[in-house]
Amino acid sequence: MRVTDIMTPDPACCTPDATLPEVARLMVENDCGEILIVNDLESRKLVGVITDRDIVCRAIAQDKNPVRTKASDIMSDSVVTVSEDADVQECCEKMEEHQVRRIPVLDARSRVCGIVAQADIARKVGIRETAEVVKDVSKPGHAGI
Repeated sequence: MRVTDIMTPDPACCTPDATLPEVARLMVENDCGEILIVNDLESRKLVGVITDRDIVCRAIAQDKNPVRTKASDIMSDSVVTVSEDADVQECCEKMEEHQVRRIPVLDARSRVCGIVAQADIARKVGIRETAEVVKDVSKPGHAGI
């Protein structure tokens, strides 16, 4: 099975200059906990990610003004990705190794084309693989941000 068989295609994206309320609205509109940050919405070249946890831990808990804080101020710019040609096992291994719950999928031109979340694995892959990913991603000591 390939990543394209289980990924959510065309995930929500925004640019680094988006404000945190804009990012949060995208999360609500798309029922997701991570927004991919791209250099622009045309080329969709990935430059970072921002999670709901990032908003809380890197903005609110740090007393940053969420209305003035930009996605670029709190996003993670070291992002683990997987190719759309990868098989699901490779995707799961990357998630486990890097302890990430979601992994962006890039096409042959390095543009965002999808995202794989633990929920996608749970819905479309076997119970054993799902359990392994959840167990390894959730190991103690992971800061989560």
